Formats: sequence, structure tokens, C-alpha cells
Amino acid sequence: MAETFGFFQAWLKNPLRVAAIAPSGRALAALITSEISRDIGPVIELGPGTGAFTRALVARGVRQEDLALIEFGSEFAAALHFHYPRAHTVWMDAARLHTVELFDGRSAGAVVSGLPLLSMPPRKVIAILIGAFRKMEPDGAFYQFTYGLRCPVPQRLLEHLGLEAVRIGGTLANLPPAAVYRIRRTHAVPFDRVRFSSRQHVLVE
Repeated sequence: MAETFGFFQAWLKNPLRVAAIAPSGRALAALITSEISRDIGPVIELGPGTGAFTRALVARGVRQEDLALIEFGSEFAAALHFHYPRAHTVWMDAARLHTVELFDGRSAGAVVSGLPLLSMPPRKVIAILIGAFRKMEPDGAFYQFTYGLRCPVPQRLLEHLGLEAVRIGGTLANLPPAAVYRIRRTHAVPFDRVRFSSRQHVLVE
């Protein structure tokens, strides 16, 4: 109850950033982490909030040392650091993920996102995706949930970045009901050479 109240308070302060009035439930946490195990390697979590997905990742055997928790909310970041002291908790905007080094330079096997992509401008979504795929193995997957009827990353943007999205499931047990998408590369885009134009197009130098 205290966790839900704290999440609701954070939503009241900044509804566009939090984008939900309650933390994700166990069913959604189980779904979004269903393809992840300890063997996948390091995992980056974007927007972990109160740690619903973090708990599910740890329950699936992912070591705290192999978790990077990227959280913009200072109240959430402090709580995550307290509960997961061996994880790499970074208080920052996920759009700046490309600026930090994680896991001593090792590539992650997956990224789990609790970010409200639908409420973000395209340029920020592009920055988040590019930063995430720069940190992952070529066959790594980006897991994103949504309350909407389709993938929160538009098809045009996915094609620009050489990505494809596949719906891996949905749950009615969450409030509100949610679906999860797996996003992967369709071909070897050199993400270290991707930049933005002033018109929010994606270009490769």
C-alpha cells in the first residue's frame, strides 16, 4: 500500500513522466521478464519506478550486479539503491543512456523498459532506442509494455532504425490491461554512427 501511495504521489507531481497512477502488477512483471534468465547476461532496466520489474528480474535469477537501473525520479532512484545496493542505480534521463558506461564495458543481453513512450516526443524515443541498442549485444532484445492497442514505437520509426516489434503477450490482470512487445534489429545497423537531424529524422553518417 505504501508503494502504491508513493507511486501515486509521484504521478501527481509529474503525470507525463510517470504516466500511470499505480505501479505495474505482478502479471505484467512476469510477462515482460518471461524471456529473460541469468544466462542472458547483464540487463538494463529503464524507468524501474518502484521496482516491480526489478523484483521479477531478480526472481528469474538475474544477479543484482548484472542489473543497471536507470531512473529519472530521485525518490524512486533512492529507494531502488536502498533495496538493490549491488545493482548499478543511475539517476538520469534514459535519453542520455549513451553517455554512461555500464558493466565495465560489457554489452547487455536485454533492456526492459517501463517508460511511457507514448507520452514522449519522437526525438526522445529515438534517443532512448539508440542508446539502448548501443549498449546491447547484436541479438539483444528491448522489451516494452504499453496500455495501447499497438506497439508504442511507430512503424515508421522502427523502420528508420532497422528494428522490428513483435507482441509477445498481454495481460488483463494489470490495471489497466497491458501488452508487451519485443523489439529487435532486423539488420546490422551501426548504432554508434546514428545521429539526429534538426527535423527528428534518423541519419547514418
